[in-house]
Amino acid sequence: MATPSPRRYLSRPARIALATGVALVACALAVPGAYAVPAQQPAAAGTTGPHDDFNGDGYADLAVAAPTATVDGKEGAGYVAVLYGSANGLRTATRQVFSQNTAGVPGSAETDDEFGSALATADLDRDGYADLVVGVGREDTADGGADAGMVEVLWGGPRGLSGGAALASGRNTYDGLGAAGHLTVGDVDGDGGPDLVTVENLHDLRVVGGPFGRDGAGAGGEQVVKDEFDSRVLDLAAGDVDGDGVTDVAATENDGDEYDARRVVYWAGTRDGLTPYTVVDDADGGRLQGGENLDVGDVNADGVDDIVVGRAVDGYDSDLDHPHVKGGRVTWIPGTPEGPDGARAVFVNQDTPGVPGSAEDDDAFGTDVRIGDVDGDGYPDVVTGLPGEDLGSVASAGSVVVLRGTASGLTGAGARAVTQNTANVPGSAERNDGFGRATHLGDANGDGLADLAVGAPGENSGAGSVWYFRSSPTTVVSPNGTTAFGAGTLGTVATGAGLGTAFAD
Repeated sequence: MATPSPRRYLSRPARIALATGVALVACALAVPGAYAVPAQQPAAAGTTGPHDDFNGDGYADLAVAAPTATVDGKEGAGYVAVLYGSANGLRTATRQVFSQNTAGVPGSAETDDEFGSALATADLDRDGYADLVVGVGREDTADGGADAGMVEVLWGGPRGLSGGAALASGRNTYDGLGAAGHLTVGDVDGDGGPDLVTVENLHDLRVVGGPFGRDGAGAGGEQVVKDEFDSRVLDLAAGDVDGDGVTDVAATENDGDEYDARRVVYWAGTRDGLTPYTVVDDADGGRLQGGENLDVGDVNADGVDDIVVGRAVDGYDSDLDHPHVKGGRVTWIPGTPEGPDGARAVFVNQDTPGVPGSAEDDDAFGTDVRIGDVDGDGYPDVVTGLPGEDLGSVASAGSVVVLRGTASGLTGAGARAVTQNTANVPGSAERNDGFGRATHLGDANGDGLADLAVGAPGENSGAGSVWYFRSSPTTVVSPNGTTAFGAGTLGTVATGAGLGTAFAD
């Protein structure tokens, strides 16, 4: 498997530390065969529910990106598809597809804009409905030039997503604003308004303070947190990693433009905004080796959010690590009142007891990590993709592994794997499918368990497909009732779309 680069979307768009009562999707579509979404009873502003429930019906919805898809003849213009939760799980009959040619969405579909290069959800305008934040990683901007990038929002409401606004645009050609893993949302100044956090100049954090008006203007001003070094942010996530009640921002970084000198850092949120970053140290007082992506959540259920890092890339400074990285790994870093404690980090890979399979070069274990309680035991679990996993003689068919959370943190005991060769899973494993290139957890049927969605952007020669699995407390992930969909269901152009590249969080 080739060494991934940041442009290949190894990371997932960031976890949001903001749970709000929210909404589902409607609006006019730019594709044939789409259905209107039934109106839901309006959610009361300020209520709480799934942070990715776009119409406030109590069920989590799923937004998935195809940033390289062709839209109206424009290759690489990109689109985002949305499926809606119900008591029976995700429904394909009421899917929606959004692009920059959809009515109300700012801009227009253009070649290589990559609408959907990153996705996040939060109630930006505090009306009680979740909104969908969309990165347009290679949008040209008037003040930033070519590929400066843009971040937009699609507004939630009682009839779902409708209309949109531009939130921020890149200020130079190095920004790629809204590119893979380069945005997140959280209340980093503790004023009750969600703030948009992006990256500019490859390493500086730019905070656009909320709440946001329907014109996209933020009421909280802007903050830029400078990085004195020539770093590269690979992924961002938001959560309260020191337990003080104010959202912090965590990131994986590396030096220069290669995957060497990787590290985990965080910026503490305060009433005055984000502080300069702190590097997470290991047990020996040196820099804890990082990875390409991360998520934030309370895996050990102690009331403080933890950082989970996925490291899929073999080589580079891997020989300096303990344990040695072969085929990728996942690292759990517990949060404490003093911040993330790298000295107590737990490393899990396919050689860890209980984890299915064995560690092999280029498996890419840790390609995407997500946190959610899959089995309902009160401890959030971690899922990760292995898109480079070979299944027998089928190279890079891909797999997904669910790792259990416990009071002691992450463990390999009781781990489960799902592939396209698992019984009752639609389709079959094929070369370079990349099953597990992106993962997602959300309670689509409202039973209290986080359900698993998996993207395979290499499916059908790069068209891409998505699988949704209902979770079960007894089998962790149950293939029964699995839903799979691709371009045929969505009514979109299949060639080179890469559907399943990234999910909203």
